[in-house]
Amino acid sequence: MAAADKAIDHAYPRPVGAPFRPAFPVRSLADIRRLEQTPLEEALTVRSTYEIFRNAGHAFGAKNALTFLRTGNPADEPIRWSYAELLARIHQTANLLHALGVGPQDAVAVLLPGCLEYHLALWGGEAAGIVQPLNPLLTDEKLVALMTAGRAKVLIAYGSDAESGMWSKAMRLRGQVPTLTTVLRVAPHDEAPGAAGALPEGVADFDALRAAQPSDRLVSGRDIAPADIAAYFHTGGTTGAPKLARHSHGAQVFTAWASVQVAGMNENGISINGYPLFHVAGVLPASLASLSAGVEVIIPTTSLLRNKEVLANYWKLVQKYRPTSLSAVPTVLAALANVPLDGADISSISYCRTGAAVLSPELAARFERLFGLHVHESLGMTEMAGISTITPPGVDGPAGCVGFPLPYMQMRIVALDENGNASDRELPPGEQGMVLFKSPNLFSGFVDPADNAKAFTADGWLATGDLGWIDAEGRLNLSGRSKDLIIRSGHNIDPKVIEDAIGAHPAVQLCAAVGAPDAYAGELPVVFATLVPGASATEEELLAFTAARVDEAPAKPRSVFVIDTMPMTNVGKIYKPELRAMAASRVVAATVAQLGAELGIEAAALPQVRTEGERLVEVRIDPAAAGAHAATLQQRIEAALAPLPFKTRVHTA
Repeated sequence: MAAADKAIDHAYPRPVGAPFRPAFPVRSLADIRRLEQTPLEEALTVRSTYEIFRNAGHAFGAKNALTFLRTGNPADEPIRWSYAELLARIHQTANLLHALGVGPQDAVAVLLPGCLEYHLALWGGEAAGIVQPLNPLLTDEKLVALMTAGRAKVLIAYGSDAESGMWSKAMRLRGQVPTLTTVLRVAPHDEAPGAAGALPEGVADFDALRAAQPSDRLVSGRDIAPADIAAYFHTGGTTGAPKLARHSHGAQVFTAWASVQVAGMNENGISINGYPLFHVAGVLPASLASLSAGVEVIIPTTSLLRNKEVLANYWKLVQKYRPTSLSAVPTVLAALANVPLDGADISSISYCRTGAAVLSPELAARFERLFGLHVHESLGMTEMAGISTITPPGVDGPAGCVGFPLPYMQMRIVALDENGNASDRELPPGEQGMVLFKSPNLFSGFVDPADNAKAFTADGWLATGDLGWIDAEGRLNLSGRSKDLIIRSGHNIDPKVIEDAIGAHPAVQLCAAVGAPDAYAGELPVVFATLVPGASATEEELLAFTAARVDEAPAKPRSVFVIDTMPMTNVGKIYKPELRAMAASRVVAATVAQLGAELGIEAAALPQVRTEGERLVEVRIDPAAAGAHAATLQQRIEAALAPLPFKTRVHTA
């Protein structure tokens, strides 16, 4: 044994173990059951994410662990860290945080773009305390609320405003979080020494302090238990009060191990991780699982797949770096479908995977037709440490099929009650209802116990809010979210039925069906769509096309709206709350126009209609423009909008 190994063994109470390796290829539910024949405590003995990196660092040594692309130009040279270098830097980071007073109960907030140092903040943060990744696009107010709820002691932040104004944001946050003692500045890659100048009191250079720490062990000697909290991940991310989900080390370790078993990851793999690293998909199944098995993980610039140069050159990057897998959300796959191969050799890719949103059949067929890649779907969520079901390599399922449950996991489908929540009536295979889970990677609840009430059923199952059914092969198939159901006069309409119909039109790039408020029916289905670049189609044409392919009369959409860009979350999901607000705004605008016409008010003098956030439509009347009709118009608008199941406000400018 090497001297470094002996030093580590002396400092840490557990011996160096083996990296995760798949036991055998998983191709069926019977294979999942075969894995379960070994008791979990025997199959999985690793106790913490720190042990994962310790084991991988010793097993793979000089092999590439992380490759960072400076730009989206395939000709530019990347920055690479080996598994041994990654482990050494994780040790240094954990030791630095320990020296700053971070203990197992303290949170380390992270405000970084895609970069190598994110992995030090994540895994060094978990080795020292509790890591709290933050969405950098959130407002200062929400970031302060999240850090305050997590009682963050240290903030690791990007030292530049080139990415989402992060450094200015970090400086503004300093005095607003009572528990925050230190800000660590991460220099942008290739920054010249001393370029940052003098730093304010309480702010320090991350790399300089890290480099002074021991790299061969945890100075704290901490023995991390599986039940210890590793991370706080915020859910939602754009609206409402902060909800911090607690992940234990055991939950994250199980996600990594189970992903390796079902997806067959090994040291011959190379992946491009374009998911944000504040989100569970990018952190756990795409990073921790890959690195636990010796996969080389490529970070495509600080902007990841939001980088237009990366997208434009994606297939050329594949040709250069030879990834064995492609993983991206459906909206990114839709964008990649518009990027021509232009002769690029993409034969290295043997596994194409998506998640985060339901894949449309047309996009799945288009991707396979253009690139010869079948898209395998998975289901993951924050409350289950990033992964719940996986469609393994070699198993081709229809669009919407998200694969087999992880080993040692329990899964049920139950009917919805009258309020759209989970009931206690279990449904047989083939019938659609809400998906429930119990699993070793179930989260440890929210930081605020009040947030747990709706997360679990009375008997302790996670109520996912996802709608789906189990097919004859034991695979989960998803149709959407219970909160996305369009309820028309008591009739539950699955938006996926409408989306699949319009998505079959060759001109449609992305689409989403939502409920527009209606005084009589409650909601009426409408569709928003963006078009493939260079394609054309009228709203009337798309409406007729869709209606002809939707069998149920109540589900036939009332309108189709073609828009330039689809609202997205920061992880690439279509953001339906904004679309619902847009639909409500159009209903209100049509009502205002009709009432104005009845009073003889010219179109140019009509009140302004605009959305205020995602839950309010505002009507602003200009008394000068409306003239003598202003008071009457306001009364009529208020009366007409009152029955709508959407909040509105009418006032004079």
